Amino acid sequence: MALEHGHSPKEIAARLDAQNDSWRLRDAIFGGIDGTVTTFAIVAGVQGAGLASHIVIALGLANVLADGFSMAAGNYAGTKAVADDRRRLWAVEERHVRENPQGEQDELKQILARMGLNGQVLQEAATMISANKRQWIAMMMSAEYGLPPTDDRPIRAALVIFVAFVLAGMLPLLPYLIGLSPAFSWSTGIAALTFFGIGTIKSRWSLAPWWRSGFETLLIGGLAAGLAYAVGGLFHP
Repeated sequence: MALEHGHSPKEIAARLDAQNDSWRLRDAIFGGIDGTVTTFAIVAGVQGAGLASHIVIALGLANVLADGFSMAAGNYAGTKAVADDRRRLWAVEERHVRENPQGEQDELKQILARMGLNGQVLQEAATMISANKRQWIAMMMSAEYGLPPTDDRPIRAALVIFVAFVLAGMLPLLPYLIGLSPAFSWSTGIAALTFFGIGTIKSRWSLAPWWRSGFETLLIGGLAAGLAYAVGGLFHP
């Protein structure tokens, strides 16, 4: 069976130099699933209550834009808080390296010892790493505080989740916007395909087969829509 990537010096260097964009995948999937779930839940709830189609459109559009913006703003605030904390701790480590280099060297040696290094090898590794202050602090940030080696980008994170939310959230509304009939049946089919599609995309970065990941996501969305439809039915005249 072919390996997932090559191991030539050039290929290894390219992978190590490449920026880790897993956060974009996480935000896009999160935004897409939540956008579809919340919008279709509104569609199902309004349909269950027996209300007119224009109410579905009004509430659905309001949800897509307002909730999408709210999620993006919340993601921006959370990502920015992590980035600010990282910059604060980086400044702390810089000051400690400058004012107490021996103490930081001792910390570095303990970190390397927990990785399995010992004796002369540990001493040489600590000396080489601490010779480059930026790499030294980056290792401390990761090992001591559990923070990523690079800054998150709050605005990018917010845009990714907003775009994914709006694009996926608009799909269940399309039958109502363009006048397909029966609109709810079309909306249900589109939402189901969207849930399944997002799940199959997600499987590319997991060990689960594509069909299982697709059905898991479809089940989550279906349960949310079923609850919304049942609640809406309580208010059906």
